Amino acid sequence: MAFLEEYLFWKLAKFLVGKQEYRILHVSEDQRELWLEKTENKQTQVVRLLQYNLEWSNWIQRDIVLLADNGEKIRRKLAKRELTILNVYFSAYPPVDDYEFRLAKPYLSVNGKVTVDSVLIERSNAMEAFEKLGSRYDLPLRMDFSKEYSEEDIETIKKNTIQIAADREKAEQSVFQYGKPFFTYVFIAIQIGMFLILEAAGGSTDTSTLIKFGAKFNPLILEGEWWRFFTPVIIHIGLLHLFMNTLALYYLGTMVERLYGNGRFFVIYILAGFSGVLASFISSPNLSAGASGAIFGCFGALLYFGVAKPKLFWRTLGLNTLVVLGINLAFGFTVPGIDNAGHLGGLVGGFAAAGILHLPKKRRIPLQIFFLAGTIVIIFFSLQYGFSDKAARVDERSILVLAEQQVNDEKYQQANDLLTEFGKSEPLSSESLFMLSFTEIKLERLEEAKTNLLKVIEMEPEFHEAYYNLALIFLQENNLDQAIIYAKKAVELNPEKESYKKILEQIANLKDAA
Repeated sequence: MAFLEEYLFWKLAKFLVGKQEYRILHVSEDQRELWLEKTENKQTQVVRLLQYNLEWSNWIQRDIVLLADNGEKIRRKLAKRELTILNVYFSAYPPVDDYEFRLAKPYLSVNGKVTVDSVLIERSNAMEAFEKLGSRYDLPLRMDFSKEYSEEDIETIKKNTIQIAADREKAEQSVFQYGKPFFTYVFIAIQIGMFLILEAAGGSTDTSTLIKFGAKFNPLILEGEWWRFFTPVIIHIGLLHLFMNTLALYYLGTMVERLYGNGRFFVIYILAGFSGVLASFISSPNLSAGASGAIFGCFGALLYFGVAKPKLFWRTLGLNTLVVLGINLAFGFTVPGIDNAGHLGGLVGGFAAAGILHLPKKRRIPLQIFFLAGTIVIIFFSLQYGFSDKAARVDERSILVLAEQQVNDEKYQQANDLLTEFGKSEPLSSESLFMLSFTEIKLERLEEAKTNLLKVIEMEPEFHEAYYNLALIFLQENNLDQAIIYAKKAVELNPEKESYKKILEQIANLKDAA
């Protein structure tokens, strides 16, 4: 029986590691103290096994108090509200003095958040102690106390236990190292390259440049430019926007690509980016761009990993993922100007894409088909909704931006049709009426232009450009009396404008000559 305690020590350790899937936290140098943890276990998160020949019960009390203090450090590290430690002593003989009262009930730490439940296993009570331990924690413990154990037996079971733990840890680590990041760096390079192109072409914050290179712009999507569901992902508005998204993609993208592999990551990123733009399209008329939706899709893929492997997720990524995601969502909801619909759409898209593809080397065909069918249905009806009521998907600012671009391209009839059609659904602002009148001047519809310009100055009496254009129209009609009135008003409102002074002088000279 010389090696009984040591054998039972490692027998229980092997059972907890092999059958109950506890993980080794710490092994002492002499391998007589072993700490195990299983944070997902609601009853006992930490087990401490100690092989030590006990002599006095007061040593047990001091050890339990110290154990509770160490347990508090572990509790904070694991971010657990409460922690229960099973403390098992293996001793050849019990203490020489009275000790039972020290183990009769669990010890509670000073703050009440750590519970230490202690059990003593010694030769005279080994069988009974194991039975009580199994009953108390609902563990199917089966121990053979009938034979002698040698050093070889102990060494064998010790190596088996440590090997089981090492193999499991290696298998878990391999889950996070399935792929080597590639597309993450490709997407980073593309969005940096696109930013440089935008800056060279007119500026990454210039509206016309953004529209020209493929930003999400609802009026053009409604006209059939479907590629704008994808191109906004590589376009960023300003250096800070690019920096923040590139940084997020570097950390999140590499993590997800290692987890899912290159091909799966590519699909997740593209589908999440598309979903983010689609959600923004149906909920916001504003011009937008950026990889935020695709990046939130990486969060969605991590959440799916949490559904597929909840134990591993909560032990490794869970809390950090949810905290960072929560902060980003809260930021999006509270700070104006952020396209939170795009973020949420990307989050859902990433989750759905991960569900369609599932984890590497794993197949759950019925579930994957369910995700595929559900995703197709959601995308179909979202597109139907988005294209069903065009006026609801655009606002006047978007229409005006598009009209300005068309005017710059000398597409006056298209700009006129666009503004006229929008004006049928809601009254045009003074700015839009002025743009409409400008197209009418270019199309030589002077009476229509004059009518709209008069509406503009009625709505906004200090709109000096409108007075100037009215002066030009009346001058062209040879109505010098009206022309000089509007020219004078334009100069009065903006005396610094040289073109206003010149037209006033020209009209005055014509009147004098007449």
